[in-house]
Amino acid sequence: MCVDVPDPSLAGLVPALVERLPELLDEVRLALEEDWPDYAHFLAANRAEVGVAADAALNRLVTLVTSSNTDGGVESELFEQIGRIQWRQGNDLTTLLSAYQMGARVFWRHVSTVAVEHDVEPRTVAALAEAVFLFVDKLSSSSARGYVLEQSEAAVTRERLREELVGLLLSDRADRAAVQAAAERAEWPLPDELAVVLVEPDSPAAHQALARLDPSNIVFSRPPLLGAIVPNPSHRNLRRLATVLRGTRAVVGVAVTADRLPASLHIAETAARLQRCGVLVDDPVFTADHLDAIIVHRDAGLLDALRARVLGPLATSSPASRERLSETLLAWLRHMGDRRAIAAELHVHPQTVRYRLAKLHELFGDDLDSPSTRAQLVLALAWGPPQPSRPAPRAIVSGPVGATVTDSTGPGR
Repeated sequence: MCVDVPDPSLAGLVPALVERLPELLDEVRLALEEDWPDYAHFLAANRAEVGVAADAALNRLVTLVTSSNTDGGVESELFEQIGRIQWRQGNDLTTLLSAYQMGARVFWRHVSTVAVEHDVEPRTVAALAEAVFLFVDKLSSSSARGYVLEQSEAAVTRERLREELVGLLLSDRADRAAVQAAAERAEWPLPDELAVVLVEPDSPAAHQALARLDPSNIVFSRPPLLGAIVPNPSHRNLRRLATVLRGTRAVVGVAVTADRLPASLHIAETAARLQRCGVLVDDPVFTADHLDAIIVHRDAGLLDALRARVLGPLATSSPASRERLSETLLAWLRHMGDRRAIAAELHVHPQTVRYRLAKLHELFGDDLDSPSTRAQLVLALAWGPPQPSRPAPRAIVSGPVGATVTDSTGPGR
């Protein structure tokens, strides 16, 4: 790009361009006003500083023409800072680079005019043109580098601050003031309510689902926990969340205020355990829909002790009989003694229900009439793992008058 022998006319080029700087800057500002008003305002408000930078750029331009040194020097650092500022202010990089190109066209128009006036040789004019646009390319690259660096550094900082926020939100030792301050540092508006989502850490589908969540959600990894904190989990948001999480065996905690999130997390962890052992089968599991089961199964030892005590009368029966009597007892509790409803649920004849209920009253005695005993039996029976589907009963056919042939689960069993 450099010429072999510097053109002597270049010596007068810079002073002549410096004289035209006010006119040049005014023209650039006017050209910016329509599409880039913020940049036009910047030029007007920082006229002196921009003039000094333009003077340095003119001298750099001549250096580029007469030397093979293409280092941007101080200008590169300056324009890298401009790129960083653009990111901080939320401006688009392409807008800035378009403004550079427009400014370069205005600048070149003035440079070429002065070059002709000073009888600069054609080959030097060509070298000037190359120098102008090479210079602008380098400044654009500097701004782009600054923009990307600031973006990356901001992302790292934001993730670190959000990790700190998650730590406070999930800790039962943080007060609201500390959480609010951490949320402000992380630039995350603290919602009125939030919920925690837990997924299986080893599930690729779960990782993909978290990646698809709206950026307003905070994804976190705190081994062994992997999940997200969801702001303002309204009914509509939860429906959308269910669509994203379906197939990942996720658990969504109850919606609570920030100070209650640790308790919601504990509930969600219990629900995740119950999902793994088959007590809860929804996908995803919304804990608000299963608080009864979570309460009953929260302490497995206590539940086992309760079952051993209240179901003790069944212990003398054979395993097969104990299973049939247990399911009949649960159906009896659920349907408040309605034998037809019990028979329909169990796919057996009402006579079979009558026989089994008689056996249950024989085993439990008057305790079945006690409301407190019934409540304990519901706790012991109603929230177990899902039972396999039962086959439909065989058809009931009529025999001789006064006789009936029932299915295989009749009183004789």
